[in-house]
Amino acid sequence: MNNADLAEALANDQGIAKADAKKLVDAVFAAIADAAAKGDEVSLAGFGKFKVKDQPERKGRNPATGEAITIAASKKLGFAPAKAIRDRLNG
Repeated sequence: MNNADLAEALANDQGIAKADAKKLVDAVFAAIADAAAKGDEVSLAGFGKFKVKDQPERKGRNPATGEAITIAASKKLGFAPAKAIRDRLNG
């Protein structure tokens, strides 16, 4: 499922135009991305939490040359599903 599929499902479920539903879907994902960029946790009751995690600098190897390299620190966006979602996934 992609953004267009989500928008279509929302439009069908709520009886709104697909264009309006697409704007809503895009706005929701933009709000989640903006909050994550600020380092905020986004908690959606009954669905789960999006949380920014720090990935520290680490050592690695260039697979082509075998040369040791340093991989820069970065931030990752993690997702932890709510219990209701985990239960649906696992029957």
